[in-house]
Amino acid sequence: MLALLATVLLYALHQDFWFWREARPLVFGFLPIGLFYHAAYTVATSGLLWVLVRTHWPAHLEDVSPE
Repeated sequence: MLALLATVLLYALHQDFWFWREARPLVFGFLPIGLFYHAAYTVATSGLLWVLVRTHWPAHLEDVSPE
């Protein structure tokens, strides 16, 4: 259930309508906030996918023994 909630939360956070009209403030003095948001979102999504694969991957797909 936690994995489902995290997935739904990240899906909702992907719709970043709050940074559409402004490039300010600049993160680290040069990076527009929208670009930084998407970079941070990508890191969070990658982390969630790593957790999902480690915890919810079907083990029978990895069975390579001959039948």
